[in-house]
Amino acid sequence: MVIKVLGSAAGGGYPQWNCNCPYCRRVRNGDGSVHARMNDAIAVSDDGGKWYLINATPDVSAQIESHPALHPGPGLRGTPISGVLLTDAELDHTLGLLHLRQSAELDIYAASPVLHALSGPFPVRQIIEPYASFRWTEVRAGESFPLFGGRLIVYPIQLGRKSPRYVYDANLGQEGAWVVGYRITDKITGGIVVYAPGIESWTAELEQQLKDADCIMLDGTFWHSAELRDLGASELEAADMGHIPITGADGTFGRLTNRSAQRRIYIHINNTNPILDTASSEYRTITEHGIEVGYDGLELEV
Repeated sequence: MVIKVLGSAAGGGYPQWNCNCPYCRRVRNGDGSVHARMNDAIAVSDDGGKWYLINATPDVSAQIESHPALHPGPGLRGTPISGVLLTDAELDHTLGLLHLRQSAELDIYAASPVLHALSGPFPVRQIIEPYASFRWTEVRAGESFPLFGGRLIVYPIQLGRKSPRYVYDANLGQEGAWVVGYRITDKITGGIVVYAPGIESWTAELEQQLKDADCIMLDGTFWHSAELRDLGASELEAADMGHIPITGADGTFGRLTNRSAQRRIYIHINNTNPILDTASSEYRTITEHGIEVGYDGLELEV
């Protein structure tokens, strides 16, 4: 199994277009210890031929162009991209579907609340229909499904119940698997990857699915809970945004340090998170414990 990190930043990318925080300023000023990042997404393949994207971000066109393996061909309108797996209904992970509309035939996998959101409050499915033949398939947490003829087995893990802000329909509410991660097993190599960019709560199910994973790609949105408030950017804390921070009593750092996985990688990193700075003490703390800070262009074979 081959994994490409297409983007490693949380919503808005890095730098964020309307953000003048110290980290965004430093990217714009060419500081060598911080680097620009696109919205979080990965691509997965069984052998490097055909690919599925996990999440379709507003940067999807640039992300495809940044990776020759994703370029079109050999036919005039051919593409090695077979479809998209969505982790949630957030705009940062679904707006890219509109960029993929040009007469494409793609399989789109998403949990039931996400499919409903993309039919109502944000009617992507109706918008796309005149342009492209997307096949929409519901995924259910705890129920595996095959990709690439069954070589890869995908197991959705429920990670949260937080719906996007644009969902006003009380009938949709907060029920169901609004946020999922994916555990992907390669039946030939035996390799296991868990991709979990948004973790609202650390559940027994998530704990179980991480136990024998070879590669863990985990929510690294915030360093600590009050990060946005301390910066003066927002009154919201990490939990309000649907994320467990890296540090703190319930943080993910302590849960990752003793894992046996060969690769432990933080992805979906907010522009306010100090681990973006390779010269920071926070970055050194992470890497000294064998945990990686993901970056755009990172490639893995599992």
